[in-house]
Amino acid sequence: MTGGATTVELEEGEPPLVALTFDDGPRNSTTGRLLDGLALREVPATFFLVGNRIEGSEELIRRMAADGHQIGIHTFEHVVVSDLSRRDFDLQVGKTRALLAEILGDGEFWLRPPYGLFDSSVRKWADCPIILWSVDPEDWKDKDVDRIVAAVVEHVKDGDIILMHDIFDTSVDAALRVVDNLLSEGYCFVTVEQLMEERQVEPAEGTVFRALPPKGEDGKSSGS
Repeated sequence: MTGGATTVELEEGEPPLVALTFDDGPRNSTTGRLLDGLALREVPATFFLVGNRIEGSEELIRRMAADGHQIGIHTFEHVVVSDLSRRDFDLQVGKTRALLAEILGDGEFWLRPPYGLFDSSVRKWADCPIILWSVDPEDWKDKDVDRIVAAVVEHVKDGDIILMHDIFDTSVDAALRVVDNLLSEGYCFVTVEQLMEERQVEPAEGTVFRALPPKGEDGKSSGS
Protein backbone atom coordinates (compact mmCIF):
# COMPACT_ATOMS: atom_id res chain seq x y z
CA MET A 1 0.00 0.00 0.00
CA THR A 2 1.29 3.45 -0.89
CA GLY A 3 1.21 5.84 2.06
CA GLY A 4 -1.63 5.90 4.55
CA ALA A 5 -4.86 7.80 4.94
CA THR A 6 -5.25 10.35 7.67
CA THR A 7 -6.54 8.84 10.90
CA VAL A 8 -10.00 10.22 11.61
CA GLU A 9 -11.74 10.21 14.98
CA LEU A 10 -15.47 9.65 14.56
CA GLU A 11 -18.22 8.37 16.76
CA GLU A 12 -17.90 4.68 17.40
CA GLY A 13 -19.15 2.61 14.47
CA GLU A 14 -19.26 5.52 12.02
CA PRO A 15 -16.74 5.32 9.17
CA PRO A 16 -15.11 8.41 7.66
CA LEU A 17 -16.80 9.39 4.40
CA VAL A 18 -15.22 10.53 1.15
CA ALA A 19 -16.61 11.41 -2.29
CA LEU A 20 -14.63 10.30 -5.33
CA THR A 21 -15.39 12.45 -8.40
CA PHE A 22 -14.39 12.31 -12.05
CA ASP A 23 -14.24 15.06 -14.67
CA ASP A 24 -13.97 15.30 -18.47
CA GLY A 25 -15.71 12.06 -19.51
CA PRO A 26 -17.36 10.08 -20.72
CA ARG A 27 -14.83 8.07 -22.70
CA ASN A 28 -16.16 4.62 -23.48
CA SER A 29 -12.93 2.66 -23.04
CA THR A 30 -11.63 4.23 -19.84
CA THR A 31 -14.94 5.15 -18.21
CA GLY A 32 -16.31 1.70 -18.95
CA ARG A 33 -13.31 0.04 -17.30
CA LEU A 34 -13.64 2.37 -14.32
CA LEU A 35 -17.33 1.47 -13.94
CA ASP A 36 -16.39 -2.21 -13.98
CA GLY A 37 -13.85 -1.68 -11.22
CA LEU A 38 -16.17 0.41 -9.08
CA ALA A 39 -18.96 -2.15 -9.49
CA LEU A 40 -16.68 -4.95 -8.28
CA ARG A 41 -15.92 -2.89 -5.19
CA GLU A 42 -19.54 -1.70 -4.74
CA VAL A 43 -18.30 1.90 -4.62
CA PRO A 44 -20.34 4.87 -5.88
CA ALA A 45 -18.74 7.94 -7.47
CA THR A 46 -19.79 11.24 -9.01
CA PHE A 47 -19.17 11.96 -12.69
CA PHE A 48 -19.16 15.47 -14.17
CA LEU A 49 -19.66 15.02 -17.91
CA VAL A 50 -18.65 17.15 -20.89
CA GLY A 51 -21.67 17.58 -23.15
CA ASN A 52 -19.95 17.18 -26.51
CA ARG A 53 -18.67 13.76 -25.40
CA ILE A 54 -22.11 12.42 -24.57
CA GLU A 55 -23.18 11.36 -28.07
CA GLY A 56 -22.29 7.70 -28.55
CA SER A 57 -21.98 7.11 -24.81
CA GLU A 58 -25.67 7.06 -23.93
CA GLU A 59 -25.65 3.45 -22.73
CA LEU A 60 -22.59 4.12 -20.62
CA ILE A 61 -24.37 7.04 -18.96
CA ARG A 62 -27.46 4.94 -18.32
CA ARG A 63 -25.19 2.36 -16.71
CA MET A 64 -23.67 5.07 -14.48
CA ALA A 65 -27.11 5.94 -13.17
CA ALA A 66 -28.18 2.31 -12.83
CA ASP A 67 -25.01 1.54 -10.83
CA GLY A 68 -25.86 4.28 -8.33
CA HIS A 69 -23.39 6.94 -9.44
CA GLN A 70 -24.25 10.64 -9.37
CA ILE A 71 -24.05 12.49 -12.68
CA GLY A 72 -23.35 16.17 -13.13
CA ILE A 73 -22.38 18.82 -15.66
CA HIS A 74 -18.88 19.94 -16.73
CA THR A 75 -20.17 22.25 -19.51
CA PHE A 76 -20.65 21.33 -23.16
CA GLU A 77 -17.16 22.20 -24.42
CA HIS A 78 -15.05 22.36 -21.24
CA VAL A 79 -14.91 26.15 -21.17
CA VAL A 80 -14.32 28.73 -18.45
CA VAL A 81 -17.86 29.64 -17.42
CA SER A 82 -16.88 32.87 -15.65
CA ASP A 83 -16.05 34.34 -19.08
CA LEU A 84 -19.49 33.70 -20.55
CA SER A 85 -22.53 35.82 -21.26
CA ARG A 86 -25.85 34.52 -19.96
CA ARG A 87 -26.72 33.21 -23.42
CA ASP A 88 -23.43 31.33 -23.76
CA PHE A 89 -23.68 30.04 -20.20
CA ASP A 90 -27.09 28.60 -20.97
CA LEU A 91 -25.70 26.96 -24.11
CA GLN A 92 -22.80 25.38 -22.21
CA VAL A 93 -24.66 24.31 -19.07
CA GLY A 94 -28.30 24.21 -20.15
CA LYS A 95 -27.58 22.22 -23.30
CA THR A 96 -25.63 19.62 -21.34
CA ARG A 97 -28.39 19.45 -18.72
CA ALA A 98 -30.95 18.90 -21.49
CA LEU A 99 -28.89 16.10 -23.03
CA LEU A 100 -28.63 14.33 -19.69
CA ALA A 101 -32.36 14.73 -19.11
CA GLU A 102 -33.06 13.15 -22.52
CA ILE A 103 -31.01 10.11 -21.53
CA LEU A 104 -31.88 9.79 -17.84
CA GLY A 105 -35.15 11.66 -17.44
CA ASP A 106 -35.67 14.67 -15.25
CA GLY A 107 -33.23 15.02 -12.42
CA GLU A 108 -30.82 17.31 -10.65
CA PHE A 109 -27.52 17.58 -12.48
CA TRP A 110 -25.10 19.64 -10.42
CA LEU A 111 -22.35 21.80 -11.90
CA ARG A 112 -18.59 21.53 -11.66
CA PRO A 113 -17.09 24.49 -13.52
CA PRO A 114 -13.97 23.65 -15.53
CA TYR A 115 -10.74 24.62 -13.76
CA GLY A 116 -12.83 25.43 -10.69
CA LEU A 117 -13.40 28.97 -11.98
CA PHE A 118 -16.65 30.76 -11.21
CA ASP A 119 -17.98 34.22 -10.35
CA SER A 120 -21.13 35.73 -8.93
CA SER A 121 -22.94 35.35 -12.26
CA VAL A 122 -22.19 31.64 -12.39
CA ARG A 123 -23.56 31.24 -8.86
CA LYS A 124 -26.72 33.08 -9.85
CA TRP A 125 -27.27 31.24 -13.14
CA ALA A 126 -26.28 27.69 -12.13
CA ASP A 127 -29.70 26.65 -10.71
CA CYS A 128 -27.86 24.05 -8.64
CA PRO A 129 -24.98 23.64 -6.19
CA ILE A 130 -21.47 24.22 -7.55
CA ILE A 131 -19.15 21.35 -6.64
CA LEU A 132 -15.41 21.90 -6.38
CA TRP A 133 -12.92 19.68 -4.53
CA SER A 134 -10.53 19.51 -1.58
CA VAL A 135 -8.06 16.84 -2.79
CA ASP A 136 -6.49 17.18 -6.24
CA PRO A 137 -3.70 14.74 -7.17
CA GLU A 138 -3.34 16.38 -10.61
CA ASP A 139 -3.69 12.97 -12.22
CA TRP A 140 -3.52 14.55 -15.69
CA LYS A 141 -0.04 15.95 -15.13
CA ASP A 142 2.57 13.19 -15.29
CA LYS A 143 0.31 10.12 -15.32
CA ASP A 144 2.49 8.52 -12.63
CA VAL A 145 0.15 6.07 -10.92
CA ASP A 146 2.22 5.67 -7.75
CA ARG A 147 2.48 9.45 -7.27
CA ILE A 148 -1.24 9.97 -7.91
CA VAL A 149 -2.24 7.32 -5.37
CA ALA A 150 0.10 8.76 -2.74
CA ALA A 151 -1.16 12.30 -3.38
CA VAL A 152 -4.65 11.15 -2.43
CA VAL A 153 -4.23 8.61 0.35
CA GLU A 154 -1.60 10.61 2.24
CA HIS A 155 -3.79 13.73 2.42
CA VAL A 156 -7.43 12.63 2.40
CA LYS A 157 -9.63 13.11 5.45
CA ASP A 158 -13.25 12.63 6.42
CA GLY A 159 -15.60 14.75 4.30
CA ASP A 160 -13.18 15.35 1.42
CA ILE A 161 -14.15 15.56 -2.24
CA ILE A 162 -11.46 13.99 -4.45
CA LEU A 163 -10.92 15.24 -8.02
CA MET A 164 -9.79 12.80 -10.71
CA HIS A 165 -10.39 12.30 -14.44
CA ASP A 166 -11.86 9.22 -16.13
CA ILE A 167 -10.34 9.81 -19.59
CA PHE A 168 -6.86 8.46 -18.84
CA ASP A 169 -5.96 4.79 -18.36
CA THR A 170 -3.46 5.77 -15.66
CA SER A 171 -6.16 7.67 -13.78
CA VAL A 172 -8.42 4.63 -13.81
CA ASP A 173 -5.58 2.48 -12.48
CA ALA A 174 -4.82 5.06 -9.79
CA ALA A 175 -8.46 5.57 -8.81
CA LEU A 176 -9.05 1.87 -8.23
CA ARG A 177 -5.88 1.66 -6.13
CA VAL A 178 -7.04 4.69 -4.15
CA VAL A 179 -10.36 2.95 -3.52
CA ASP A 180 -8.63 -0.22 -2.35
CA ASN A 181 -6.29 1.74 -0.07
CA LEU A 182 -9.03 3.81 1.53
CA LEU A 183 -11.39 0.88 1.94
CA SER A 184 -8.63 -0.90 3.83
CA GLU A 185 -8.31 2.21 6.04
CA GLY A 186 -12.01 2.02 6.90
CA TYR A 187 -13.29 4.77 4.63
CA CYS A 188 -16.75 4.62 3.09
CA PHE A 189 -17.29 6.04 -0.41
CA VAL A 190 -20.42 8.06 -1.17
CA THR A 191 -21.61 10.38 -3.91
CA VAL A 192 -21.40 14.13 -3.31
CA GLU A 193 -25.17 14.22 -2.83
CA GLN A 194 -25.01 11.39 -0.29
CA LEU A 195 -22.18 13.15 1.53
CA MET A 196 -24.37 16.22 1.94
CA GLU A 197 -27.28 14.11 3.14
CA GLU A 198 -25.11 12.34 5.70
CA ARG A 199 -23.76 15.65 7.00
CA GLN A 200 -27.21 17.28 6.93
CA VAL A 201 -26.00 20.09 4.67
CA GLU A 202 -28.54 21.75 2.38
CA PRO A 203 -27.43 21.64 -1.29
CA ALA A 204 -28.54 25.19 -1.96
CA GLU A 205 -28.47 26.62 -5.46
CA GLY A 206 -25.39 28.73 -6.10
CA THR A 207 -23.55 27.49 -3.00
CA VAL A 208 -19.97 26.39 -3.67
CA PHE A 209 -18.82 23.18 -1.96
CA ARG A 210 -15.20 22.07 -1.68
CA ALA A 211 -15.64 19.51 1.10
CA LEU A 212 -18.13 18.63 3.80
CA PRO A 213 -17.34 19.15 7.49
CA PRO A 214 -16.65 16.20 9.77
CA LYS A 215 -19.80 15.05 11.51
CA GLY A 216 -20.79 17.30 14.36
CA GLU A 217 -19.00 20.38 13.05
CA ASP A 218 -20.67 23.56 11.81
CA GLY A 219 -21.93 23.03 8.25
CA LYS A 220 -20.98 26.61 7.36
CA SER A 221 -17.44 25.42 6.69
CA SER A 222 -18.66 23.20 3.86
CA GLY A 223 -19.37 25.83 1.26
CA SER A 224 -19.51 29.50 0.50
